[in-house]
Amino acid sequence: MRVCLASTSPARLILLRQVGIEPSTRAPRVDEEAVIAAVEAEEDRILSPEEHVLLLARRKAADVAATLADEGFEGIVVGGDSMFELDGEILGKPYTPESARARWQSMRGRTGILHSGHSVFLVRPGAVPVEAHAVAAASVSFAADVTDAEIDAYVATGEPLLVAGAFTVDSLGGAFVERVEGDPSTVVGMSLSTLRRLVQELGVEWTSLWNRVDDTSS
Repeated sequence: MRVCLASTSPARLILLRQVGIEPSTRAPRVDEEAVIAAVEAEEDRILSPEEHVLLLARRKAADVAATLADEGFEGIVVGGDSMFELDGEILGKPYTPESARARWQSMRGRTGILHSGHSVFLVRPGAVPVEAHAVAAASVSFAADVTDAEIDAYVATGEPLLVAGAFTVDSLGGAFVERVEGDPSTVVGMSLSTLRRLVQELGVEWTSLWNRVDDTSS
């Protein structure tokens, strides 16, 4: 069973590789800000974090699934989107060092929620793609004693600038996170337990996706 990741996220790619899946990757053609703005304007309301991440995950996966269906692809297409919520405020990617620094000075000693949307399409030649989707969430608590010097050093690495919430748990930022409640992989970018359940809902055995060869042995 082939797998295509509808994302260029290195973290999501690494997650799949760690559980035995070597996917192809395809960048979705989705203008995220335009999609959210259009839906909120049509419905005359602000989307909740759960609705936000699920909408984008589904649009990304649907775009790639439609393209691959035209190419005769047979397999699974996985799309995802994440955002961090702190006291009701949505914190996306900070992009600039100044924003990342202010974000960390505000987050230390506090707990927020990482929302992760998942969309999985089963694509088969001659058939309409079918989808399963879900949102997973995990709470993240940051150390209260993170110093300004540590924040400056972390921001200087560039790591927090392009990740939701301005932090990672699987790289340099992990030392500043005291506790994660929920599926830890949710915070990395995709809940593996949720993904497995969605794949099963589509009638596909999770283990049939294992295709990664261990090249460490001699």
